[in-house]
Amino acid sequence: GFHLSGTVTEPATATEPEMTYKVAISFDRCKITSVTCGCGNKDIFYCAHVVALSLYRIRKPDQVKLRLPISETLFQMNRDQLQKFVQYLITAHHTEVLPTAQKLADEILSSNSEINQVHGAPDPTAGASIDDENCWHLDEEQVREQVKLFLSQGGYYGSGKQLNSMFAKVREMLRMRDSNGARMLTLITEQFMADPRLSLWRQQGTGITEKCRQLWDELGALWVCVVLNPRCKLEEKSCWLRQLRKWGEMDVCPLEDGNYGNELPNITNALTQSSSHSQDSLARPRRTVFTRAIEGCDLHWQDSHLQRIISSDFYVSPSYQREGESLLFNSQGQPLWLEHVPTACARVDALRSHGYPREALRLSVAIINTLRLQQQRQLDIYKHQKKDLLQRGATTITNLEGWVGHPLNPIGCLFLTLTEACRLEEENCLEISDTGDSKPPVYQHVPVVTGSQDSGESYLSLALEVALMGMGQQRVMPEGLYAQDKVCRNEEQIIARLQDLELDAVLVQTLRKQCILLLEGGPFSGLGEVIHRESVPMHTFAKYLFSALLPHDADLAYKLALRAMRLPVLETTAPSGDVTHPHHLVSVVPSRYPRWFTLGHLESQQCELASTMLTAAKGDMLRLRTVLEAIQKNIHSSSLIFKLAQDAFKIATPADSNSDTTLLNVALELGLQVMRMTLSTLNWRRREMVRWLVTCATEVGVRALVSILQSWYSLFTPTEATSIVAATVMSHNTILRLSLDYPQREELASCARTLALQCAMKDPQNCALSALTLCEKDHIAFETAYQIVIDAASTGMTYTQLFTIARYMEHRGYPLRAFKLASLAMTHLNLAYNQDTHPAINDVLWACALSHSLGKNELAAIIPLVVKSVHCATVLSDILRRCTMTAPGLAGIPGRRNSGKLMSTDKAPLRQLLDATISAYINTTHSRLTHISPRHYGEFIEFLSKARETFLLAQDGHIQFAQFIDNLKQIYKGKKKLMLLVRERFG
Repeated sequence: GFHLSGTVTEPATATEPEMTYKVAISFDRCKITSVTCGCGNKDIFYCAHVVALSLYRIRKPDQVKLRLPISETLFQMNRDQLQKFVQYLITAHHTEVLPTAQKLADEILSSNSEINQVHGAPDPTAGASIDDENCWHLDEEQVREQVKLFLSQGGYYGSGKQLNSMFAKVREMLRMRDSNGARMLTLITEQFMADPRLSLWRQQGTGITEKCRQLWDELGALWVCVVLNPRCKLEEKSCWLRQLRKWGEMDVCPLEDGNYGNELPNITNALTQSSSHSQDSLARPRRTVFTRAIEGCDLHWQDSHLQRIISSDFYVSPSYQREGESLLFNSQGQPLWLEHVPTACARVDALRSHGYPREALRLSVAIINTLRLQQQRQLDIYKHQKKDLLQRGATTITNLEGWVGHPLNPIGCLFLTLTEACRLEEENCLEISDTGDSKPPVYQHVPVVTGSQDSGESYLSLALEVALMGMGQQRVMPEGLYAQDKVCRNEEQIIARLQDLELDAVLVQTLRKQCILLLEGGPFSGLGEVIHRESVPMHTFAKYLFSALLPHDADLAYKLALRAMRLPVLETTAPSGDVTHPHHLVSVVPSRYPRWFTLGHLESQQCELASTMLTAAKGDMLRLRTVLEAIQKNIHSSSLIFKLAQDAFKIATPADSNSDTTLLNVALELGLQVMRMTLSTLNWRRREMVRWLVTCATEVGVRALVSILQSWYSLFTPTEATSIVAATVMSHNTILRLSLDYPQREELASCARTLALQCAMKDPQNCALSALTLCEKDHIAFETAYQIVIDAASTGMTYTQLFTIARYMEHRGYPLRAFKLASLAMTHLNLAYNQDTHPAINDVLWACALSHSLGKNELAAIIPLVVKSVHCATVLSDILRRCTMTAPGLAGIPGRRNSGKLMSTDKAPLRQLLDATISAYINTTHSRLTHISPRHYGEFIEFLSKARETFLLAQDGHIQFAQFIDNLKQIYKGKKKLMLLVRERFG
């Protein structure tokens, strides 16, 4: 009958013993309809034992005894034989079968039992009746469980891959015309809709994760494919429609374009739209991932023209029609299919997916012929409007619905259908190459079968042509991060497929022809002369075209890539189109530039395109000039121009050969542009950029260095110019690198000194010291720099800057100048009584030591400044102590006589310092006592001991100190414990 059973033995392994499994398979009209196996395998695919038994039956049919269905065998037995048969059967399986046998016997003997109401009895080995549904066995529970498991892993552990392979399985079932395809897709969708993350994402308003979004897209596309099955019954379609609507109405159902409203036309509408295009998201109908499939249910295949297109390669227009303009055929008599392009392509996908490859090819050819005709007509329209559009420099004509990144992936679908027809299946094409990647496909030209004259075209050249048409379509950037991201992703997928094509003479001819059409295509082409301000940029596409065309037609390659460099959305001055002409295809979309979420990626693609051209143009000054101009005109991000400059520099200076001067000059020019762009804006990479520019200029040569030194003010801040640029140019390494002769060295040094003086004038605070250092070897320049410092000292400089320069002067052997600067620094300083750890204390001590070493006059000059600026007793007493330890004037300035005697604290200038120190101690003591806590008493007593040392330097110091202590005891008698400690120490 229709039931196969057998035992399958699995041989023993190192870890497992030999196992035997009982397998039973039911089949019907060449399909396995149910399976059971003792291994208890839980998977959506059959276990190895079921496969083994099936293959055994297929390969060795004569080894498997064919018997009648069991009901037929029983029919041939008499009463005794039947009694014997039943008893033996029960005995063989008495533990399992006995209860069932007893129950059945009771029912058969009861006259009104259910079993007696039915004529005959079931037979598991007999086939189904001719009207019964027959489909392959699908373990539905298992499908549910697996999808649930993969979804719960959230795209980790390769679960995304697993779900994609389930989708691929659905496609395979559809192609085999297995009715389980739609059933399996329903089970998958139910689990997707039950994913608990959906309501979570909805509550948080975060939007679905990227991996998950792509799976939902594929799910939506598969449903479109299912409902467009050209052989499906009406009742099936209405059943799917009910399901799809039910899912689409659930509030957790993901939307078609991520989380945003959508303004794409309905799938069954053609492209032309009224200008009353609604911008209000509330007015837009809610479009879910199932909306296109729901709309697809309205499509049918009954159109006679469509039927003729897909059923014959030789369908052409009757000869009498060729003269008149017909919408069904082109001028060569080939059939056209004038449907909304993505919808027409969805039909192609459905034909291909449901196992109708020839039909899919025929419809593809008709669609391409239609696109060609449209392209030609658009070209004619543009020729009439050209003058007007070029004058305005902008256009309102664009497609709101782009084919690249479209939910139905029309271009990808046509490309796949056409290339599959040309694929060379090698014997070993299933083998994986050593790297673990599958080898790229190999294609051959297969001529297009047509009823008209031999077109000489191949499906492969059509595939290339349609990919170029679609990628080159001018279209407005869609709304929302997801839709914009999808545009980039889809573009990259198509380009990856195009790169698999080996460009031979035929394909190069197609490529050139299409590129010329795209350049001339006006506003209908993204590479036309005028485009809409919010047109999707063509950089990624142009980079592919440039590389593909370059070996065959360099002029065309450059023309195209240079045209594609623009990014009008960043040109703030660009008019957003003429709103007064609503009769254009689409009304103007209000500017939404801030919502270009992928702008960063698009700008980096623009940069990649420029870099590709720079690399190719190496050594060709004329080409490099035009590329450079395009970069300067179109790229608005300093960090990207810097990246280009670095790229150009790298390519121009290979490690193993001489530098390329043409490209080096371009690198330098780009670097200079970056300097100008970032001069007045904050940029965290600015120091790196400045250093790089000097390196690049050094590589170009001495003239470049002279040039950047002379025009520093338009490129650098004064600080950068002195501390980085001039310092690097004057360094020993640069001189060695350039192997300069004496006049060249002098010229560079002179430029650096001029720069140093200009910077010191402009920003003395930050540049004075660098300027002095740079001018050291030239007396006049050094004197000028010093004078600039002195002039700026009184107003524009801080004591820290002045002290630093003063120390530098002393170090250089100018002690009197150092003294002068230190005195100027002192006038800017103010040290309060409690600032005994101030960073300037070391500078003050150094300044006093310097004055003391110069002589009595200098010391006398600085002490009044110290007394005025420093109010901290411990610092003053430290200065006083140092000044009394050695005689002044030990620096030995020529022409001066020094007495060599120690100075007295009773006489000027130290008397003034001593009085100031004692006065500071008295003031500090009162300040400290106003808010002293007991834990600081010990420290305070030590402070008074230090004060006594200073008091005792005066002639009547001991009397002054005793009066001071009595005074304290009187004023602060309330602090009993403290005063007790004062008495103990000082009496």
